[in-house]
Amino acid sequence: MNDTRSPPSPGRATPDFVEAPLKYLASADTRVVYVASAGGGDTTRHEGNYVMQPVVIRNGRIRAGEFSLDREGFTLAAHASKVSDFYSDDQIAAVYEDEIRALVIEATGAARVEIFDHTRRAASLDVQKARLIREPASIIHNDYTARSGPKRLQDHFSGNPDEAESLLRRRFAIVNVWRSIRGTVRNAPLALCDASSVAPEDLVPVRRESRQRIGEIQQALYNPGHRWYYFPGMTVHEALLIKTYDSAEDGRARFTIHTSFNDPAASADSPPRESVETRCFVFF
Repeated sequence: MNDTRSPPSPGRATPDFVEAPLKYLASADTRVVYVASAGGGDTTRHEGNYVMQPVVIRNGRIRAGEFSLDREGFTLAAHASKVSDFYSDDQIAAVYEDEIRALVIEATGAARVEIFDHTRRAASLDVQKARLIREPASIIHNDYTARSGPKRLQDHFSGNPDEAESLLRRRFAIVNVWRSIRGTVRNAPLALCDASSVAPEDLVPVRRESRQRIGEIQQALYNPGHRWYYFPGMTVHEALLIKTYDSAEDGRARFTIHTSFNDPAASADSPPRESVETRCFVFF
């Protein structure tokens, strides 16, 4: 069984909070498009008006055991993996996917978990080019909207539309499991916004373009009430679970905005972050 208890704080001292600029959407009055990078050294293109807004980002380890997928929209779990090489597609398929299913079922009580995507990222341009992977996401966003979550499910089950329609009649969520795949994360960590501090009008649906598909994500307008958190010093033995969609409209968290950021507490010689995010349909 996977251990979903909150992991201990990292050995080295970390501040109670940091202040850093995050990239918000400044206005939704003009055309806004997110053009995803393909990987290998290119960069994501953001069309629209944006502003770098300084915010306080609290150290989530201080209250790590209190976070909930249904309240804040994210939680941190201790999670050791038997994968020795996260760049091996064979190991991901044969070992990691079963580990992730077990972790998500334990964390959510789901009846079924279907994994539909793995995205590797690196903060090093050299690693991006060598591994043909993408850069850290540098803009505040949530992966799905009320419209694109169900559409992604229909696309995934396009070979069995009857099953897709059956699954759409019950509650389902999309959970992103994020982890370091090489050492401790010192630079470009994730910042996550407490979903209960985000008003519906803060979220703006944005067209997402990639080589594979046209979709829709959410970006965010600045609200001084947003409560941001991060988990400094994440190791390969930890996983962040982030709820990016929930079909339930009963007051629980449905969307969780997040972004990478430059941690001012990180030393200049910190090794570049390498990570993998695994997206899962979670059926209840």
